[in-house]
Amino acid sequence: MLESFGVYMGCHASVNQYPGCIVRIQHRPLARPEHELIATRAALEFVEGLQRTFAPRLADLLARRQARAQGLRSGADRLDFLPDTAWVRTGDWKVAPLPADLLDRRVEITGPVERKMIINALNSGANVFMADFEDSNSPTWDNVLQGQLNLVDAVRRDITFEAPQSGKRYRLNPSTAVLMVRPRGWHLVEKHATTDQGPVSAALWDFGLFFFHNAQALVARGTGPYFYLPKMESHLEARLWNDVFVHAQAALGLPQGTVKATCLIETLPAAFEMDEILYELREHSAGLNCGRWDYIFSYIKKRAHEPEALLPDRGQVGMDRAFLRAYSRLLIQTCHRRGVHAMGGMAAQIPIKDDPAANEAAMAKVRADKLREVTDGHDGTWVAHPALVPVARSIFDQHMPAQNQISVERPHLEVGRADLLLPHTGTRTEGGLRHNIRVGVQYLEAWLSGNGCVPIYGLMEDAATAEISRAQVWQWLHFGADVEGTAMTQERFRAALAQEMDVVRSQVGPARFDGGRFSEARALFERLSTSPGFEDFLTVPAYALLSP
Repeated sequence: MLESFGVYMGCHASVNQYPGCIVRIQHRPLARPEHELIATRAALEFVEGLQRTFAPRLADLLARRQARAQGLRSGADRLDFLPDTAWVRTGDWKVAPLPADLLDRRVEITGPVERKMIINALNSGANVFMADFEDSNSPTWDNVLQGQLNLVDAVRRDITFEAPQSGKRYRLNPSTAVLMVRPRGWHLVEKHATTDQGPVSAALWDFGLFFFHNAQALVARGTGPYFYLPKMESHLEARLWNDVFVHAQAALGLPQGTVKATCLIETLPAAFEMDEILYELREHSAGLNCGRWDYIFSYIKKRAHEPEALLPDRGQVGMDRAFLRAYSRLLIQTCHRRGVHAMGGMAAQIPIKDDPAANEAAMAKVRADKLREVTDGHDGTWVAHPALVPVARSIFDQHMPAQNQISVERPHLEVGRADLLLPHTGTRTEGGLRHNIRVGVQYLEAWLSGNGCVPIYGLMEDAATAEISRAQVWQWLHFGADVEGTAMTQERFRAALAQEMDVVRSQVGPARFDGGRFSEARALFERLSTSPGFEDFLTVPAYALLSP
């Protein structure tokens, strides 16, 4: 029931023929003719049903987020375990059994919904590929719709790609990774689809189109519609996802529990509600994941007005100590008690082909990180590049001979509020400041140009790592932090920003720099870093600048 369906899809129906509809494509036609296969009337009616049913609750939950953030800033609220849900934390319950193809998830690879990436990731030898509409995808209209079309082809094993320069053809191997999909977070909208009350929820748009086109085909192939859920801040937001799953399964005639979803614990409030999040999704749960990069960002954001939460250079904020160590160990204990997977975090390193010594140092960091995860009890881990799959697999194969470690008994750990809030100690350096500037601006420029997953200085950067860069600069500025013996000031930051833009220009080349969107990226990074208040997500103001 699309108001302007006829305009863009070749029909000539009047808007008035569909007086009850609330979803319509706006701003511009479909990016490519083949996107008609995605934006069908039936698919958009399905999304409309989701939006009609759940948009009011989503609006209320987002308002609750803002109210709590204000409470934390004013001191009227504080981060802690919820007294009203103590019965969930102390109760003896488990999530529903997992399907066979999700029992062994020792190595998962993630990446955007770009066609070649999908093929390479599914062929990588990883157990799972998480196709990402969120942090590693720049949500241009073309990327969003083409990503859905790419996944339709991948599910049906029809996906191919021919490299335009070399003519090399890519196709799926007989055996591939299990597919999981990450829709965008609750806080984002899809500006190209609107309702009578505003834009459609990006989360419902991404989930709805994928589920409608692929859920039944996945079940027919012996797998299922599996998801990763990002950025949640409370169990009530998990309850909303659970109700979305119930609604969607009923609408397509699928048994309840067909959907399985892993929740990323990547916000500080969610760390205090892990049990509750699993409980809300217990019929549909596939565990929790340590979304470490967004978690660091959330730690800064939720404690933005607490000087005792000042962090050192990003490179010194590691998973082996302080609040990150506490949260990862609590996540493992919580998941295993409930009979479900505890997934480790992302190894952002990528191969460094022209420097063997630097490459070996990077791989050593990956091995050490994965060794910590598997010996702590994680059931699997994430990598960002196919070359890291065998590196991570060798560590997990050596220390986890079974499919997972859910049933392995470990000593009980007491992880309390103070542990989850304990900041890292270390130094704040001029080099750390300048690295944040270069990474943040270069990533924003790539994102504004339509690329959400970017190799920068030997790491695969996405929106989460860019968030850390600008959040740290804001935090240091806000408190006038000591950076190598001198207080951080806006004048010092702006001088460093100007100098580092010259460095970036020399690194990428004048033609690339002058022909790109670096001036817009710089202006946005500067505004976010120096604003009196902390902007919740950089992708929200960046989305307003994003080319259609």
